Amino acid sequence: MSLLTRDAILAVDDRKSVDVECPEWGGTVRLRSISGAQRDQFEQSCLVQKGKTRQVNMRNARAKLIILCAVDEDGARMFSDADLALLTKKNAKPLDRLFGEAQKLCGLSDDDMGELVEDFEKTPDEDSTID
Repeated sequence: MSLLTRDAILAVDDRKSVDVECPEWGGTVRLRSISGAQRDQFEQSCLVQKGKTRQVNMRNARAKLIILCAVDEDGARMFSDADLALLTKKNAKPLDRLFGEAQKLCGLSDDDMGELVEDFEKTPDEDSTID
């Protein structure tokens, strides 16, 4: 493999998509991988801070990730953040299926969420892994 340049990296269209059958809804949902900024947004949305304590809150995590990943035929987001409450009321089975596919597509594993917990369980005196 050749050494990449800044321009080569920025020129690559590296977003992937996958179509997921949802027979419960009578069709297919297209999911697209998220950007680094969107992943940060998703992970931040799963954290709750109370004073100096931070905890992972997975409430509505499935719907939050689906909102970021679901796109229409033109690649535009299908749902807005305002749709969260409505989407969480849908059948859990297709939501689980879409969430699982979105996790794979975005490289977001269950272990990643566990790492969030571990990172925030460190005391302020511990060395940071970020320089």
